[in-house]
Amino acid sequence: MRGLTIVVASADPARFDAALTLANAQAALGGRTRLYLHDAAVTLPLTGTLMDAARDLGVELIACQTALDTHGVPLPGGAEGGGMVGLLATLDDDRLVFA
Repeated sequence: MRGLTIVVASADPARFDAALTLANAQAALGGRTRLYLHDAAVTLPLTGTLMDAARDLGVELIACQTALDTHGVPLPGGAEGGGMVGLLATLDDDRLVFA
């Protein structure tokens, strides 16, 4: 199964909810799933049932290091820091979705 990498491009809670739902479905099917928080998306609260499910399903959470510095927020628990170049360099044959 091809992997899925989702870029969350804003701090819109509805779009984040949709991205988490998509990520959880992919992970439940057994595919590699990565969720990348870009720019203001790093300020989203990483709590709730969908986020708990994502963690349980093994969804990889990556937060943009530059955005963390820009918005003055710490690296969220369970996330790794990264950047767009690194994300694309490790895309392999993943499908790339923007939410």
